[in-house]
Amino acid sequence: MKKVLILEDEVNIRSFVVINLKRAGYEVLEAGTGQEALDTLQRNPDIGVAILDIMLPDIDGFEVCRRIRATNNQMGVIMLTARTQEMDKVTGLMTGADDYVTKPFSPAELTARIDALFRRLGGDSAGSTEILTYGPFVMNTRNHTLDKGDKRIRLTQVEYSILKLFMQNPGRALSREDVLSAVWGREYEGELKIVDVNIRRLRIKIEDDSTNPTYITTVWGFGYKWGN
Repeated sequence: MKKVLILEDEVNIRSFVVINLKRAGYEVLEAGTGQEALDTLQRNPDIGVAILDIMLPDIDGFEVCRRIRATNNQMGVIMLTARTQEMDKVTGLMTGADDYVTKPFSPAELTARIDALFRRLGGDSAGSTEILTYGPFVMNTRNHTLDKGDKRIRLTQVEYSILKLFMQNPGRALSREDVLSAVWGREYEGELKIVDVNIRRLRIKIEDDSTNPTYITTVWGFGYKWGN
């Protein structure tokens, strides 16, 4: 059974989420504080997706996300944000979250986001391995790795999916809608800014100078392009 962690200090919200995720077939672990979540994650390395509230009594959700990403790039992370707090969405994504859901949210919306993350975690099948190369980059699609020269670059599953899309389409301008549909799914109802923030995060990891990118370039008014 697929395992999900919900970190939320408001008991009513947490119980509501737990009931609906169990109905959807997930095994759900609960935490009411950041430290409790970190302890639970350490005891359960097979957790596939973590849902993190931001405002907590001890360690906030951003810090929990940072600590997860310090050791684990494979786990899916969804932040719970307030609808009016725009910076929380950007900050959550920049700390390594894959997605965010704004409160109040429906059980169907949250379940759909979790389902999409688990599909992505399944990734490429164990069939043929595709090696994608461009300049100093080598991507191995069997083990989801990216090397830049002799350096291994650690990518989250979303970052890997975006970069794979670009490397499979060198020189082609891809709109934000193209990236959103390919990586998050055609049914995804989130905002386009999630693409921009993930591109910014990717540039920090792969570009020689993220403020003057040469690999992922902006096509103004449209989207992005990989290479020349």
